[in-house]
Amino acid sequence: MKNIVFMLLVIAFSMTGKAQQPTQVEVKINERPKLVVGIVVDQMRYDYLTRFYNKFGDNGFKRMINEGFNCKNNHFNYIPTYTGPGHASVYTGTTPKYHGVIGNNWYDKELKKSVYCAEDSSVESVGTKDKAGQMSPHRMLTTSFADENRLFTQMRGKTIGISVKDRGAILPAGHTANAAYWFHGADEGIWISSTFYMDELPKWVKKFNKSKSVASYFKVWDTYHDINTYVESGSDLNDFERGFNGKETATFPYDLNALKTQNGNFDIIKGTPYGNSIVTDFAIAAISGEELGYDDITDVLAVSYSSTDYVGHNFGVNSKEVEDTYIRLDKELERFFKTLDDKVGKGNYTVFLTADHGAVDVPAYLESVKIPAGYVDNNEKKKALNEFMTNKYGTSDLIENISNNQIFLNREKIKQLDLDLSDVQQAIVNEQITYRNMYKAYSGTVMSTSEFTTGIETLLQKGYNQKRSGDVLLVDDPSYISYSRKGSTHGSGLNYDTHVPLLLFGQGIKQGQTVYRTEISDIAPTMSALLGISFPNGSIGQPLDFVLDFNE
Repeated sequence: MKNIVFMLLVIAFSMTGKAQQPTQVEVKINERPKLVVGIVVDQMRYDYLTRFYNKFGDNGFKRMINEGFNCKNNHFNYIPTYTGPGHASVYTGTTPKYHGVIGNNWYDKELKKSVYCAEDSSVESVGTKDKAGQMSPHRMLTTSFADENRLFTQMRGKTIGISVKDRGAILPAGHTANAAYWFHGADEGIWISSTFYMDELPKWVKKFNKSKSVASYFKVWDTYHDINTYVESGSDLNDFERGFNGKETATFPYDLNALKTQNGNFDIIKGTPYGNSIVTDFAIAAISGEELGYDDITDVLAVSYSSTDYVGHNFGVNSKEVEDTYIRLDKELERFFKTLDDKVGKGNYTVFLTADHGAVDVPAYLESVKIPAGYVDNNEKKKALNEFMTNKYGTSDLIENISNNQIFLNREKIKQLDLDLSDVQQAIVNEQITYRNMYKAYSGTVMSTSEFTTGIETLLQKGYNQKRSGDVLLVDDPSYISYSRKGSTHGSGLNYDTHVPLLLFGQGIKQGQTVYRTEISDIAPTMSALLGISFPNGSIGQPLDFVLDFNE
């Protein structure tokens, strides 16, 4: 790649004012990697890097740490910490307040129904007759850095998004992507897309689907190493894991071929480390099939490993299944990086790795070791709130929807009763805060009219979208969740959900580490600064200049 180099003549003057010989300083301002690879690991807590470190090889996570930069204090800066908002925020450099993806699903105040962050009935499936392909990024309101790269390169730089989950492929790839591909399991086990991107699958995708390589993962999942060496996690047999239908205990080994018919056929693969393997397989095929990084015009490949999330939800943060999944993911990264070295060339590409959220330890487990934790009964709270509304206003119809820890009010009904909206909101806040295990409650009016700079309140505000969010925002006590007593979940603004890895390596990245606080919204502007392109149009983050090496 040719560099545009400015030769700066620096004239130094001595104390006597006499000019000395000019010194030429070479400053590289336009050297761009051939390929930027963004990796999002679904539900990866930061401490998975340190807990499992001794089990990792030298060429996966450790390669990123040793050759690149490790931001050890990287956090999400908003609530809620879910997959859709997480992927959108990583790539847009902003938060739900601006990009509008306020959840995986949310109640649409105009349509009067729940909507999914990536669903789009105006497009058709490509590669399947199932409706699983009717998806697009149209609900994301701002650009991603991949969009900005497409605009900068006059649409010559490619963008490809890949994930087991549709939202994990679609939202990172942005609005101008050449393609986003996601895995459709059930009885098909194929990679699909939508007419938002194309009318039919490219030949390389059809070839991949016809190879039936996915079916090869219907095999036994046992631990990669001797299970007795997995001292970084809890006992294999415990009361905190769900497991798979058809198997009495959630313990190794798991015969996927024997269990598939009772667990969604190909869908069972998504809930094992082999779901990450098929993502790597497909990403490697995409590099060759799309010739990503083969010329001097920067391409973007967005890869999301989602099986870590399925395993975490099923087995919990402290499970041997989670440990084995990360040990195996480390091997997938090694395989992926070797392909990048071979196909694109070492030193010609840049990679960042982060997560879309973390996860809480299973509250039942925390209770067993005397840490405050537990479960909230939303039905009980809803019943109490309806009684309150009936007693105070003579009706419970003022509440239109309760979801995602938000309460949506029927504003037309409030007008009919000649009530003040902010007064009703605040009355509900005052009632909610008296409920058991309710940590915080704020009205939409307060979110719109006040400015918070610290604490949970700041995170709520950065996740609050004035047009899409509810009238009352609720926060449960730390480590209290609305979920089953087995398995982990996420969504809060507490450290177990916000603290996630940020590793960067490759062209333009320094070697080092920091405990300086960085935030998810800093990633996209950092990539934009590296590429010398416009920041995403809603970006609020700051480029992490201490990780960038412009004079490499």
